[in-house]
Amino acid sequence: MTPRGPAIGLHNVTATHRRHPAVHHVSAQFAPGSLTAIVGPNGAGKTTLLRAVAGLHPVDQGRIVLGAGRLALLPQQSGMDRSFPILCADVVLQGLWSQRGAFAGLTAADHHAAQQALEAVGLGGFGRRPVSAMSAGQFQRLLFARLLVQDADVILLDEPFNAIDARTAADLLRIVQAWHAEGRTILAVLHDLDLVRDAFPHTLLLARETVASGPTAEVLSAANRLCARRMAEAWDESAPACHPPQAA
Repeated sequence: MTPRGPAIGLHNVTATHRRHPAVHHVSAQFAPGSLTAIVGPNGAGKTTLLRAVAGLHPVDQGRIVLGAGRLALLPQQSGMDRSFPILCADVVLQGLWSQRGAFAGLTAADHHAAQQALEAVGLGGFGRRPVSAMSAGQFQRLLFARLLVQDADVILLDEPFNAIDARTAADLLRIVQAWHAEGRTILAVLHDLDLVRDAFPHTLLLARETVASGPTAEVLSAANRLCARRMAEAWDESAPACHPPQAA
């Protein structure tokens, strides 16, 4: 099968937060249609790197090379406000904004696609339910339904299985595996190393810098995990701020 998703290249990428490096000189290659986990200690820069690939966080040095195609990002649920008065169907339809525009009229086909996406994630009949009435697991299913209607070639997932029940996690993992079978390029920030070993063929082990990148069994060796932990223990949060070079 010809991969649908493009390759992604990280070339000496440095991205800062409050002028301190969140990721520092990171390089890695992700093949077209690959399924890759991004793992590492807390504070390793995993979310920052994912947002940089999505174009939502500036790169101070280096470059990210991303081929043509639609891109979709699933943010961490913990950073989202579920008190806003919006219905489930409308959240799913937000996935079409990049294709239709935020103020374009939606067609009957669009509403049908939203309903199909809700059914695909086990939320059939939830279209008129307010988001505020949903459990954490139901809300994560809803966010996956929004990804389904986006029909993206590159899918970026930030902690997609965090704080949800085992059945929901298994159902959503099957969706991720179906996307992979369709040849989309997928990057997922994860903490569960057993899940990574079982379901993700490739891994980037990050400790603000690249520790290792490649086949999961090789990357998650005991030596590499020890290296990442020691790098995390050596982080100096009071180090001088990073100053990007001035443009010529």
